[in-house]
Amino acid sequence: MSQSSPDPTPARLRTVPSRLLAQAATVADRIVGDRLAAEGARKWYFAVLVALAETGPTSQAELSRRTGIYRSDMVAVLNELAATDCIHRTPDPADRRRNTITLTPAGHHRLARLDALVTEAETELLTPLTPTQQHDLTHLLTLLTTHHRPTHHHPPRTTP
Repeated sequence: MSQSSPDPTPARLRTVPSRLLAQAATVADRIVGDRLAAEGARKWYFAVLVALAETGPTSQAELSRRTGIYRSDMVAVLNELAATDCIHRTPDPADRRRNTITLTPAGHHRLARLDALVTEAETELLTPLTPTQQHDLTHLLTLLTTHHRPTHHHPPRTTP
């Protein structure tokens, strides 16, 4: 009779890096998503607000490229952020068909709150790791994502 293990997953599956990354990503997405949802926000709000805070006013298309949010999804995210006065859209003087998206003072305030929630969620997620392991994990994940980043200009379709 075989001895039962606390983890019923076959041992070989517990050592497949791609599977482990996918499982960790699912857990991370749930933890961060739950924290943001409690504040009436979504992860894409955070991404857009961070991008605007870091680089300043920009076009909708550029925000899509910087955040990886598909253009049609970006419209909905920007509509929701505009409805809460977190961003302001103004016609681009160089091309009146485009809008320039600007972070408002309310947007800066919202970003500070969402940043705190994401930090809390990451603390919860990374609890089993030492600070050095957390740093190393971030470094390794950055290497992987940078190496496999698409070279085309249109980000893959994502779910907001």
